[in-house]
Amino acid sequence: MNTIITILLVLAGIIALLLIIAFFMKKEHYVNREIIINAPLQKVFDFLKLLKNQDQFNKWATVGKQNRKEEFKGTDGTVGFIYLWSGDKSAGQGEKEIKNIIEGKRIETESLPGNQTKLNMINTGKLPYPMNIMIPMAEKNFPKDMEESLATLKNILEK
Repeated sequence: MNTIITILLVLAGIIALLLIIAFFMKKEHYVNREIIINAPLQKVFDFLKLLKNQDQFNKWATVGKQNRKEEFKGTDGTVGFIYLWSGDKSAGQGEKEIKNIIEGKRIETESLPGNQTKLNMINTGKLPYPMNIMIPMAEKNFPKDMEESLATLKNILEK
């Protein structure tokens, strides 16, 4: 009986400690990766503004794809288009909405030789307390997935 009480007290202590740590942690995450794509800005921008194209390169958009239900509202590539999904544990559920399109503004560019485009993929978001305790893990794991997605995108657009 004492062993069970001790185990429960230790678990309660660990949970309390995690909740205290989460209280003082940041609530937003930010990850940025970039790549040079040997294609003109307009080609890259026109491809990326269509959310349905993410299935071709975005690692997260392909997770659990076979068990995912998708719904689209509006016209892809225009403000107000919504992509909704739900699926198994790996795919989860969520939605993306195009809030604003400013031609050439969503992709940071600089003057590069020839037909090249510098693309920054940025992932930001807020996690409410106590889920914000996951932010360090997300900021550690997102870059690898983003780099893989950018390499796939580069291959698609340079064909």
